[in-house]
Amino acid sequence: MRMDFEESKDEGCCSINFLKYVLYMFNFVFMLSGIAVFGVGIWSLVSEPSYVLLLSTASFSTAAYVLVASGVLVLVTGLVGCLGALRESLPCLLMYTFVLLLIFLLEAMAGVLAYVYQVQLQMELAHHLNATFADNYNRKPEYTAAIDEMQQDFRCCGATYYTNWLYTDWADTEGRKVPDSCCKSVKPLCGRRDHPSNINPGGCVHQMGYVIQDHLVVVGAVGVGVSVVQIFGVIISCCLFVKLKNYGRGY
Repeated sequence: MRMDFEESKDEGCCSINFLKYVLYMFNFVFMLSGIAVFGVGIWSLVSEPSYVLLLSTASFSTAAYVLVASGVLVLVTGLVGCLGALRESLPCLLMYTFVLLLIFLLEAMAGVLAYVYQVQLQMELAHHLNATFADNYNRKPEYTAAIDEMQQDFRCCGATYYTNWLYTDWADTEGRKVPDSCCKSVKPLCGRRDHPSNINPGGCVHQMGYVIQDHLVVVGAVGVGVSVVQIFGVIISCCLFVKLKNYGRGY
């Protein structure tokens, strides 16, 4: 009789079965969001320009790696949540809730990190890019290649202006005043003539800032947006956990 009474009470929009179905639907959407988060993280890493190497901090790459890890964790967690609801397993639901909170923190951290770094980016570029050019060009091959690629892609020369090269330790034995990558039409030794008709006189700092900011906006929006959705998953799983425990179901 007591079981029949409890089952009769467990009806309506907050019943165990209803909460299980809602959790199934949430996990379906949750796993789709995990694929999206993973995809955005991979996209950020794959499309990451080589000149990100010139930044003084690794915040850009860190935010992308956090999203990739979160995406993988989301897929695994979604399966655990579905299994917990299907088998009415209290330990599974408890683990699912805690991992949801962990993913929430990871994605929120990636979003906040991306946002904070946007604010710092222009200041960092203004302070460090010229020194990075001066200290590494023709000394470290990976930096040299990154600087040349950036100057060609953005049609720029130097950090803030082409004259930056005149005040660096960079010296060319073949008489070039600026690297050949500064030229409007790149040819061997074209950097011997630094007139604006031959080279791109503007600096690279602003163009580089715009490109990286665009990436950070996407990373930040996805991280924060998806993390907010997970709050609903925590609420649903907690409600189901309490219901199962109150009605003596689950194990």
